[in-house]
Amino acid sequence: MRPADIEVLAVPGRPTLCGDLLLAAVSSPDLEADKYRSSIRRISLSGGETPWTHGPRDSAPAISPDGRWVAFLRTGDGKGAEGSSQVHVMPAGGGESRQLTSLPLGAGEPVWAPDSRWIAFTAREAEPGRYGVEDAEGRAPEPGGEAPRRITRFDYRIDNVGFLRDRPRRLFVLDTQEPGEPAAVTPREYSVDGPVWTPDGERVVVVVPRDFDRVETLEDDLVAFPVDGGAPEVLAQCPGSAEQLAYGPDGTLYFFGTTHEDGVVVASNNGLYAVAPGGELRRMTDVESVDIEPGSGPAVPRGDELLFAVRNRGAVELRAVSAAAKNAVLADLRVLHAGQSAVHGFAADGETIVAVVAGPESAGDLAVLSADGPRTLTDYSKPLRDKGLCEVVELETTAPDGYPVHGWLVLPDGDGPHPVLRVVHGGPFTQQEWTVFDEAQVYASAGFAVVLGNPRGSAGYGQAHGTSVVHHLGTVDVDDVLALLDKALERPDLDASRTGIMGGSYGGFMTSWVAAKHPDRFRAAWSERAVNAWDSFAGSSDIGYFFTDGYVGPDQEEQRRRSPLTYAADVRIPFAVVHSEQDWRCPLEQAQRQFVALRTAGVETEFLLFPGEGHELTRSGKPRHRVQRFEAVLDWWSRHLS
Repeated sequence: MRPADIEVLAVPGRPTLCGDLLLAAVSSPDLEADKYRSSIRRISLSGGETPWTHGPRDSAPAISPDGRWVAFLRTGDGKGAEGSSQVHVMPAGGGESRQLTSLPLGAGEPVWAPDSRWIAFTAREAEPGRYGVEDAEGRAPEPGGEAPRRITRFDYRIDNVGFLRDRPRRLFVLDTQEPGEPAAVTPREYSVDGPVWTPDGERVVVVVPRDFDRVETLEDDLVAFPVDGGAPEVLAQCPGSAEQLAYGPDGTLYFFGTTHEDGVVVASNNGLYAVAPGGELRRMTDVESVDIEPGSGPAVPRGDELLFAVRNRGAVELRAVSAAAKNAVLADLRVLHAGQSAVHGFAADGETIVAVVAGPESAGDLAVLSADGPRTLTDYSKPLRDKGLCEVVELETTAPDGYPVHGWLVLPDGDGPHPVLRVVHGGPFTQQEWTVFDEAQVYASAGFAVVLGNPRGSAGYGQAHGTSVVHHLGTVDVDDVLALLDKALERPDLDASRTGIMGGSYGGFMTSWVAAKHPDRFRAAWSERAVNAWDSFAGSSDIGYFFTDGYVGPDQEEQRRRSPLTYAADVRIPFAVVHSEQDWRCPLEQAQRQFVALRTAGVETEFLLFPGEGHELTRSGKPRHRVQRFEAVLDWWSRHLS
């Protein structure tokens, strides 16, 4: 896979299914337009597909409960409302779509009411005079000419979105049969998320920050709002965060959430919760062993069970649990799909279960799941395989303290000996998966063996695995990172004298840390969007006000000891500092301080800065920037590992 081959990287979104109508949006980068294109496809349950829409950017299809209509989001190429996602609806039998919204900042995913007539969605609503919206005098100033923001809280902005308090996310409903202006259901004083209709269709339940967001909080409430007005009702106060709401046929409300009752607000496994009609809250899955992947979609009630996706040792498995379960451990969850793969979305209707399944040779394809195994319906990754994918080998070893370490080696073609890159993922509480990883494939195709893994601090191996680095960053996680590299270097086709380390975000922290603490292990380092100094991160990052205390603690001397910047003068290898200009997760000052410290210490250092990008450059940045970054990475390693 070469850098420009990301253009054939087609990825399907979460499917929607009703009877034999199966729809999914498929997206891919467009290098010429420097944008992402997506359209909705209809996939036959017997195999094959046909276009359902033609874009340019269509997403989030949702079939009405009666199977007659399809709602979806469409984003145009203009500015303002025209260039933002708007709700459209079209007949399930095909035909022209009707645009139902024209909101200045766009609309969120549509959610059908039980009557198949009304739709709920959330949308950000700007203050007058901001974000292109006219003020009281009819003026719409440019961003640089807007009035100053008065900020009184920590949680005033978020990476990849921007400022929050001057454009709250409100709940809206609209009538698809008598289109008009959407009706706002929630006030402007706070943002809401994740709407789901009650079974009687009279209320919409949303996630609201605790106590209607009166002060900063990391806990959520589930609140029901009558669509025709009236007082909201708090259905449950959650022990932590909440997302992906769904109703069961008996009126039980299900959601995924974390618990902060143990005092830990980071590295918390997602669990399945149930709220009975009487208001009783019950955690259905075990805190330690079950870590639900919310990105695959909400739990789906099916008979006396619920289906959901679980992270497990680099896989994302589709599992089922009894609706009566309480604190069920992973071993008690019935397996519907597992193995060396990741379920990135699924849908069920009657006896049919369809999932988006990714693996070492697929970025995601639709498959029907049954007791006989998956029956694949699409082959979106064939063009990628035709370009060439490198072999992925599983690695298992132990750290010096005997702890098991798990990961992978992506091998270049040829006999070697190959130079080696130790690539560390971000998070840290996430996992490297059994899927096509474009970065590893690009590096391996260029001749570099790539070592990947999930050291302590990662998700998917039990909550104790994730929390083991809380207040201990740069300890056992380093041991695991190096142990996996040593395991790979036992192979005769890898060159231990030509190794490099790289990573982004937490992986950038690890790169900066290891380059200072273990400089003899590597020839060079590539540290990207890194946390280098916890003291300034606490006050400059969008999440710094709680994340720093969560992982390091409030003591400033301990923050200094856990900061790679403190040890920059100990780096003795060539070092690349890479960052995005508009990164609010790991702000630009983290890179600037590291670059200056390294240069001052006489380290061979380069600073690569991407304009107009945020923290998500490598995953969702402008396609041309993603290619340019790949080219810069390969140039760096060709110079230092040749």
